[in-house]
Amino acid sequence: MKIYRQKKSLFSSLNITLLLIIMASASAFYPNNQTLQGAAKKRVPQPRSIFLFIGDGMGPAQVKLSSELLESGHTLAMTSFPVLGMATTHSADRPITDSGAAGTALATGKKTTIGTISMAGNHLDTLKTIAEMAKAKGMRTGIVTSVGIDDATPACFYAHNASRSNLYDIAVQMASSGFDYFGGGYSLGTSAENQAKAKIFKGEITNLMQSAHYFLARNNKELKAIKPGTRCWAYSDYDSKGALSFAMDRHERETSLAEFTREGIRLLNNPKGFFMMVEGGKIDWACHANDAAAAAHDVEAFDKAIEEALAFYHRHPGETLIVVTADHECGGLSLGNAANGYETRFDLLRHQKISQQRFAEKVSAWKKRGTVTFPMALDSVKVSFGLGDVDAGDRNALQQAYLATMKSEDAGTKSTDTFSPAVTALLNNRAAIGWSSNAHTAVPVQVFAIGRGAETFKGFYDNTDIAKKIMQIAKLKAPEK
Repeated sequence: MKIYRQKKSLFSSLNITLLLIIMASASAFYPNNQTLQGAAKKRVPQPRSIFLFIGDGMGPAQVKLSSELLESGHTLAMTSFPVLGMATTHSADRPITDSGAAGTALATGKKTTIGTISMAGNHLDTLKTIAEMAKAKGMRTGIVTSVGIDDATPACFYAHNASRSNLYDIAVQMASSGFDYFGGGYSLGTSAENQAKAKIFKGEITNLMQSAHYFLARNNKELKAIKPGTRCWAYSDYDSKGALSFAMDRHERETSLAEFTREGIRLLNNPKGFFMMVEGGKIDWACHANDAAAAAHDVEAFDKAIEEALAFYHRHPGETLIVVTADHECGGLSLGNAANGYETRFDLLRHQKISQQRFAEKVSAWKKRGTVTFPMALDSVKVSFGLGDVDAGDRNALQQAYLATMKSEDAGTKSTDTFSPAVTALLNNRAAIGWSSNAHTAVPVQVFAIGRGAETFKGFYDNTDIAKKIMQIAKLKAPEK
């Protein structure tokens, strides 16, 4: 026993000695914990490629509803991201923001007033955007949207103006921005009405873009033919507001948001990296109309664009950052309503084949013809929305809305169609969908992140912090004046 104790003591001494040698060796490389942290910090490279996806009007309920309507076994790409945060959305002067103030917060990290495009609330000071900072750093830059390219959210990343309504003055800044890629919607600033509002007319937007050496790609075939490194403004079929069709109305010939994103990645990718902002703008439009099915389909279309970035991330996992968020919630969407209690039938929304907007266009055509009776209209409702078993009460309400619409006179561009909203409201109510507003709300929005630096997006913070975090992670700085 005495010999065993001596051996045990000897082994213990040897173990302690060995541990001290290891610790001494480690201290030679890392004398203290701060040095260890500093060395680890130096080894972490900044992301070379940065994606910021903004679902306009996309609150948590819109994300959940879209997930519910996916085919069995499918999930949204954004909800698979490992990091989830929440952000407040108020503007500098109101609890409920608009896309101008919210877009400015996401683009610059600064609050501003309603309707302002990347300027301070005093409308005197210009606020530098993360896209401009990326460009100054030598990165290529791209702006993609499903609505007009000079609409508030995309405008906040390349333009500066006291009012989002100054569409011509905003659009001309595309040419002077030096950005490498504009994709998606057309420009409303090209209209005669908006050109007439301009303080100084500098020329047609398309001519200005071409003079600034931008290639205009008017369809998917032309876009695919452009070589990387070529400045480009790409658009497809667009409506009277310069926007793409709602996802559920899109024809195969029309370029999708995902395709604009995929081609943008191809054109922007280079050794110095790139920054791309992609907006799903039609989500907001659907929510303003309280069109739940259209909103869900456009969230899915937005998510398909995210899938393109995610595919790029999987090829370049160590040098890519993807952040997905919203500028605000729209409509006060609730999944569940008083009429249905705890019961839900979201699957009923799958019966809707076209958006409320597209159906309203049909109603407008009926009104001009003056030959479509209510029973004929009800047959169309059955085909387009699956509402075939309308009871007496609902039938009477729809008939009153239809007759009022047919007799009314539209005032300019403002439609007096009450029939189309009544149809979607009936379907939404049956599906247990509720809406509290036709406008934006102050509901906080989700932030999903994956890639280099994604962990910093955990927690609850303000929307200005999203831009600040990207600046910090990518080491973006505003150019000195």
